[in-house]
Amino acid sequence: MRKTDNAQLDTKQSPENPLLVLGVTGSIAAYKAADLTSRLRQAGLGVQVIMTAAAQKLVCPQTFCTLSRHPVITDLWTMPDWQPGHVELAMRASALLVMPATANIIGKMAHGIADDALSTYYLSHVGPVYVAPAMNPRMWANPAVQDNCRILTERGVHFIGPVAGPVACGEAGLGRMAAVDEIFAVTTRALKPCAVK
Repeated sequence: MRKTDNAQLDTKQSPENPLLVLGVTGSIAAYKAADLTSRLRQAGLGVQVIMTAAAQKLVCPQTFCTLSRHPVITDLWTMPDWQPGHVELAMRASALLVMPATANIIGKMAHGIADDALSTYYLSHVGPVYVAPAMNPRMWANPAVQDNCRILTERGVHFIGPVAGPVACGEAGLGRMAAVDEIFAVTTRALKPCAVK
């Protein structure tokens, strides 16, 4: 897993502070994940961001590197350590949140497809998983997407949203990502027990 370079990174995670792995995918709502990263850090939580290639077209990895103070994982193939990066990270992480979650990543998660850093990490992760979908309302209503969400729900994945409202393409309906305030509340509430282990 390739990581962005930064000489001043906070590479040591305190055992008192839970580590959230934040998966960012290629939705226009990706910029809201930067706001969440900042809030989580201010709340004393560690955040390790994994970005898909599509997400990097919308938000610069350096943004998340600066806000999280951790190198951003962007690539599956360049691994500086002997241990595969996704395996090592899974041993330290308290929870995984995919925000925003596109139809593409939801489909990969439901069917065990591991062709990038985020989908590969998901298969290694053993803790709680939260998904905040964001997509066009017609895409969200598609039977294939709904089937994939049902599969993940049955496996214990927690969905935060989506909600009804206008989306970036100009349409309105169910498919808009839940508010950052709600996602922050859900994830911090879930991570609090991890802080007192």
